Amino acid sequence: KEDGAVWACSENFPTVDDAEFANLMAALGNPTEKAISGIFLGGTKYFYLRGTAGELLIGKIGFGGICIRATEQCFLVGIYGEGTVPSECNLVVENLGDYLQEAGY
Repeated sequence: KEDGAVWACSENFPTVDDAEFANLMAALGNPTEKAISGIFLGGTKYFYLRGTAGELLIGKIGFGGICIRATEQCFLVGIYGEGTVPSECNLVVENLGDYLQEAGY
């Protein structure tokens, strides 16, 4: 999590630069700050919907959105597009985050 190394990602996952990574780390510390500036990932700005300090960021863009769940050692990022139910993406990302957290990651 702190070093920004990618453990795994899908083929079409956007590249995250150092500034965006630092911004995500800060956003998780104070998610309500993102209500003004938005969540940026891969050069795309997502409208901030909700978050939990140290754990979760949820954002939206058009008919798509993003869910970011932090654990002790990593970030899980789910990005969905039109045709996906937002709560389904969020549930998968949050549940996988819970599982990794319980396993010590």
